[in-house]
Amino acid sequence: MSSSPTNIPPNDPRINQGHQEHRTTGSRPSTSTSSVSTSTSPTTILLAILSVLSAVLIAYLVNCSTTVSTDEDASTVSRFFPLTRLFSSRQSVVRPVANSVDHQLKSSIANLGTEGSGFKMRTPVYFISHGGPNVMYERDHPAYAKLQELGREITTKVKPRAVVVFSAHWQAGRDTIQVNTAEITDLIYDFYGFPSHYYKEKFPNVGSKEIAQKVMDALRDAGIKAEGVKRGLDHGVWAGFKCAFDPETNPLKVPIVQVSLFGTEDPAQHYKLGQALSKLRDENILIIGSGMAVHNLRDMHFTFGDPRPLPYTVSFDEALKDAATAPVEKREQAMVDLLKRPDARQAHPFFDHILPVHIAAGAAGDDKGRRLWTLKSGSMSWAQFRFGEPATNGSL
Repeated sequence: MSSSPTNIPPNDPRINQGHQEHRTTGSRPSTSTSSVSTSTSPTTILLAILSVLSAVLIAYLVNCSTTVSTDEDASTVSRFFPLTRLFSSRQSVVRPVANSVDHQLKSSIANLGTEGSGFKMRTPVYFISHGGPNVMYERDHPAYAKLQELGREITTKVKPRAVVVFSAHWQAGRDTIQVNTAEITDLIYDFYGFPSHYYKEKFPNVGSKEIAQKVMDALRDAGIKAEGVKRGLDHGVWAGFKCAFDPETNPLKVPIVQVSLFGTEDPAQHYKLGQALSKLRDENILIIGSGMAVHNLRDMHFTFGDPRPLPYTVSFDEALKDAATAPVEKREQAMVDLLKRPDARQAHPFFDHILPVHIAAGAAGDDKGRRLWTLKSGSMSWAQFRFGEPATNGSL
């Protein structure tokens, strides 16, 4: 846009405004180019400033268009700055193609895992009873449907940026916790005597060095020894997760970092382990404990074909509910006392499957526990717990 006064008609009032001094001296204002160029009107100055600002804005928008990293970002910039459509190119939002399926999966899940992470939400904590690998195939089993419900709650309401999970099937040292730092993780088929196709099952997943480091830092801040290792996911994670997060109908799409238990049966030690990681919940990281509410494989042959629960299954399952849902100030002691009950060793000949709920309760902080569902069957209980409420990130 030109600001030259030669484009202004001689009788334009802007000339008189720009040369007021001629009126005060009684002389006629000149309309020549040389005369007008010797002074500048406010309007001319304003037009010049607008021209400069327009140039700066265009340069800024061109720069924005070359730094867009995703299609979603591109649409957002275009919506608020429509001129970017003139300068942006499709090439600017295309990511390099990965060299393998694993790396494609890693890239896509990692990117999806960061969506919505700007919201400062405190995630709830879950304990799931994962069952055996056969739960993936027994779709008429009530536990299958309940795991699906829980999975949909997590993907549609909680929407975490990552999941940190403790499985009954991984114990480390007596005073040391191990954290899986692998980003591409295989599956561990840690079960025996099942049909051959069980050992060909797949569950797409990726890990995260960033989240693993956050876990180790939090543990060390709490005075707990922690070390990174590379390991696959055992079936205490992937079998239950495949029911909850079906890869085709309800994919999780965020990194999964598995963390070990201690190599002890100390409930207080595991409760404090959960407490050490509670602050991760403020970063939209979801903590899940995976075990069984009652787990006695030795007595399964007594109940084969008979779904009626054994007496200790009923009594311990209810005692677990009372402890996990106790007032916050009494919960830690109640969870410790739970494993001192006379029926505790009947319900759990080994405490590895119950200790993940102690970790979950410790990570819950001031949030109350709630039993979402239970099924007492033979020498097993499938109780599922949640601590806190699943505030909906997407609704903010």
